[in-house]
Amino acid sequence: MNAAVATSVFGVFMVLTVALGLLAVRGRGSGGGLTEWSVGGRSLGTVFIWVLMAGESYTSFSYLGAAGWGYNFGAPVLYVVAYMSCGYAIGYVVGPMLWAYARRHGLVGITDMVAHRYGRPWLGAAVAVLATVCLLPYIQLQITGMGVVVSTISYGAISLNWAYFISFAVTTGFVVVSGLRGSAWVSVLKDVLVIATLAFLAIYVPLHYFDGYGPFLDRVVAEKPQWLTFPGHASGGLGQSWFITTTLVNSLTVVIFPTTVAGYLGARNADALRRNAMYLPFYNVLLFVPMLLGLAALFVVPGLVGADSNLALFKLVVDSLPAWAVGLTGVAAALSSIVPMAVFMLVIGTMWGRSVLGAVPRLAHRQKLWSQLVVVAAGALALLLTYTAPNTLVRLSLISYEGMAQLVPMLLLGLVWRRLTLHAAVSGLVVGFALVCVLVFGGHDPVWGLNAGIVALAVNLVVALAVTWLGPRATDERPDAEVLALDDEFPREGAVSPPAST
Repeated sequence: MNAAVATSVFGVFMVLTVALGLLAVRGRGSGGGLTEWSVGGRSLGTVFIWVLMAGESYTSFSYLGAAGWGYNFGAPVLYVVAYMSCGYAIGYVVGPMLWAYARRHGLVGITDMVAHRYGRPWLGAAVAVLATVCLLPYIQLQITGMGVVVSTISYGAISLNWAYFISFAVTTGFVVVSGLRGSAWVSVLKDVLVIATLAFLAIYVPLHYFDGYGPFLDRVVAEKPQWLTFPGHASGGLGQSWFITTTLVNSLTVVIFPTTVAGYLGARNADALRRNAMYLPFYNVLLFVPMLLGLAALFVVPGLVGADSNLALFKLVVDSLPAWAVGLTGVAAALSSIVPMAVFMLVIGTMWGRSVLGAVPRLAHRQKLWSQLVVVAAGALALLLTYTAPNTLVRLSLISYEGMAQLVPMLLLGLVWRRLTLHAAVSGLVVGFALVCVLVFGGHDPVWGLNAGIVALAVNLVVALAVTWLGPRATDERPDAEVLALDDEFPREGAVSPPAST
């Protein structure tokens, strides 16, 4: 009976999810061209941008990983709150800059931006390949996360394999048709459920198991003090230096992450992004809930090891709540997988449809179609590898953020400093990405107590500057207004924006 109730609740909300995605493009004909599909026609207001970008940051990791990290390590998990908050502050400046630059030149992603900045279409294709390597693991992780959630809330009635397929099918179904706008609409439903379920659990669990926060926190201090200080419990070197450097590199990376940039470019105007940067930190408060519940699970379900520790929060939920409440909590967690997975798939499709397949002259007139086909292919590849070789993409995920960080000089420095040359940007990227792979896959992350990504980024920047000063001079004859993101590209609400190129 419990399985039937929880599964029925889940099924109803999955149907509602697909319906919302389809309703998002009602009255818009076939959904418009690539710009409408990939960045919502650059017409999303503050609320939609807020829920969309919050949806990207609040993934299944927030229900599973954050609770699991809290269960295993304790204090080091706070890096998530730190880097997101710092990233939003950086995004206050960077978001409007990228939005205005893309609007001025009719661009729809970071691959477009680097290709336009350096005047080399092949560079956009190369960055698309690199970004795909870094993004595919996130699709696989969201499929896996949703599979674990669905199987758990159904009390085992739905197998992991079927749960993986449901995750793929639901996400692909609405994102192919409705694009970024559909993800934004579904994000509204997801946020309502996330806020409601976590607010309830934040009150219920301490009262139910410990008679309140006072006794709960007293017990943590008395019995688990290692979890409350750096480097945490058995963390393997995740001390203060790691915390600071990880916060720095992730906060720089998150503002140029392809999915974040997709959110930027979907905004109606630059002021929507500035307001969004101020409002998003409030969403971070929710992250404390699964972290605290992970600590609570240390006393309620002790002995979880390995991947089972990621189920710490849901062990509490299934143990103590009625089936309908388990179903609702599972829906919130499932949507926290579906929304970011949809954006990851959409961004990969856009990069390939625009910068790889779309760069072929005889294919260029069908960029939206190629993008949609790549969405299906990327999701299917991640699903296939989830079934057949689950550790392949999991290992690649180790370099996802640290690898993407190596694009920061090429993109951000390149848009504000004309002297950064193509040779310098590419040299820095190649050296930085190679160093990340060596350090991470060689088991040297952290290195000297520092995040390997920040070490590689520093080397990347040194190489880029050295090649700029010592290497061949740039021969780009275009004016600064065509190449750089200038101050006049920060229009505020009510100002007249330059028209986008066609």
